[in-house]
Amino acid sequence: MNLERVSNEDKLNLCRKYYLGGFALLPFLWLVNTVWFFKEAFMKPQFNEQPQIKKYVKLSALGLSVWVAALTTWITIYQTLRPEWGAMGDYISFTLPLGVP
Repeated sequence: MNLERVSNEDKLNLCRKYYLGGFALLPFLWLVNTVWFFKEAFMKPQFNEQPQIKKYVKLSALGLSVWVAALTTWITIYQTLRPEWGAMGDYISFTLPLGVP
């Protein structure tokens, strides 16, 4: 979709939908929302819907940052402590590691 051909009201509606969609455990939508609407929110001349788009872009970036930090923390903890957790560490794994840790 070319954002140049879409009305400002439709841009706001799409930005809002992507922001709300990120709460459905789809943080990729927050990334798309932040990248896609950044220029509309911060670099275009002022228009009526811009403050709301700016708010959704900022909140999407914040949500994405929190999600990435939480995922990175979990991956780090799991990778470093899985052998100490014994069988439980293996049971919560998607693939069962073979051999001795």
